[in-house]
Amino acid sequence: MSRPPRQPAQPPTRRMRGFEAASGLLARRIQKAGEARGFATSRLLTCWPQIAGEDMAAVTRPVRVGYGREGLGAVLTLLVAPGHGPLVQMQLPALRARVNATYGYNAIARITLVQTAPEGFAEGQASFAHAPAASPAPPDPEIARRAAETAGDVRDDGLRSALETLARNVLSRARKQKGIPQ
Repeated sequence: MSRPPRQPAQPPTRRMRGFEAASGLLARRIQKAGEARGFATSRLLTCWPQIAGEDMAAVTRPVRVGYGREGLGAVLTLLVAPGHGPLVQMQLPALRARVNATYGYNAIARITLVQTAPEGFAEGQASFAHAPAASPAPPDPEIARRAAETAGDVRDDGLRSALETLARNVLSRARKQKGIPQ
């Protein structure tokens, strides 16, 4: 019996589809992370503002979906911004209907609320859009004067303002590093 002639090894073929969307590259990882928290579909996480509505999404975040032993519906746990619990509680039936419409069946039997500060919960992943930013301390008058002198020759108002802010930040940081209180 004779053997067929041996074919030379061919190099592996490369994908020639061009650029891929980042969501396509990360879809598997996002799904795996969502499944670890009980989310059967990542759509509930990624499209929360469209599912819950912009007003509700500004004060809530889905945290986890827990399934009972009998499988008669899951419990969706929502993180709620401080002070918004009663408002969200009144809208739970409508929210549950919208979430179940996303799943396509009556997947969520109950929604529980966890009212807490927006930072420090769920490994720091929750940040609410309405949380006010900390207002910066008023600058030292000496630093403000030196920053204005530094950018004083610039004619464009926007550029001069940006340069003054940069100079104030640099001068303040240098002062902190030297240990001089503001």
